[in-house]
Amino acid sequence: MSHQSGDWRATLDGVDAALIDGYQSGFPVEERPFRAVGDALGVDEDEALERVERLRNAGILRRFGAVLNPPVIGSSTLAAVQAPADRFDEVADVINGYRQVNHNYERDHEWNMWFVVTAGSRATRDRILEEIEERTGCEVLVLPMLTDYYIDLEFPVVNADQFARESLELASAVEAGGTDEAPLEPSTDASATRISEDAASDLSTFDCDLLLAIQDGFPLSVTPYRDVADALEAPVEDVLEAIDRLQGDGCIKRIGCIVNHVVTGFDANCMVVWDVPDEELDERGEETGELPYVTLCYHRPRRHEQGWPYNLFTMIHGRDEAAVDAKIDELAAAYLPFSHERLYSAATLKQTGARYDDLVGQ
Repeated sequence: MSHQSGDWRATLDGVDAALIDGYQSGFPVEERPFRAVGDALGVDEDEALERVERLRNAGILRRFGAVLNPPVIGSSTLAAVQAPADRFDEVADVINGYRQVNHNYERDHEWNMWFVVTAGSRATRDRILEEIEERTGCEVLVLPMLTDYYIDLEFPVVNADQFARESLELASAVEAGGTDEAPLEPSTDASATRISEDAASDLSTFDCDLLLAIQDGFPLSVTPYRDVADALEAPVEDVLEAIDRLQGDGCIKRIGCIVNHVVTGFDANCMVVWDVPDEELDERGEETGELPYVTLCYHRPRRHEQGWPYNLFTMIHGRDEAAVDAKIDELAAAYLPFSHERLYSAATLKQTGARYDDLVGQ
């Protein structure tokens, strides 16, 4: 069972729970957003702000702000190396030394170090990968995302669910007309979305400045958007319009309270890689992405020349490793009856947001 079980909930009340689970996205884009949130929660503006600040200080929330979308703004790829045991820390230090590396995890596999490189251009991204290979002496497995079926780490956490998205999918189905005993089919949109390896966004100078200003979160005040506008010496109306537009363009994925999934108990997570026949990939990926226990589902290239035959990646976040394994068994039996491997996270080596000064070329 998760080593975080229960304790983090001790000081939470119903308003906290509604705030955590209800505002991971959809935070109002208006000059006084905490007034609107407070009205919805039955508290005043100052109390709504104080609760977000307290939850962040307790580590339950990582931050308050926008989740940006690196593959749209820049050029991003997942990569892996086989780091020798006696040089593991040395290799990790080299990789983590790059600002463009924003995630790095040890996983239980011969490819034991998995990291993400995000840069302002594909050329810069590839140069960094070449440097890592040269400096570490480790061959790099480069696996850019080619198709997104479902990617979002927004899910309810104030519950006893074993898996991410469990309550979210049930509530959605019940709201659509099902019942607890016989819910309708999940309403998740897992349509195949092709991803370019090249930076695809066409950002204005103001857009770039705005992304840089909000990359680490919004100010915790009753007027966060005005505070950003003041820092940019711009009218608040321009900031509000740009944020709405950047959400519509996909540069901003969502705005809200970013939950710390490890602290809230979802610390048994497994990346499962599958060898799916190419002609079945979209059908299988879309079907899998709709499942309530699959938190990520995407297509990456095979690399047969490096002994990597897998083309579909899924992630399952849960609170119990044995239960996660059981769900993977179910996934393999009912949806993906193909060769696969399970890569559990063994350690977090680096976890930060992508640095957007690199992505926007400043």
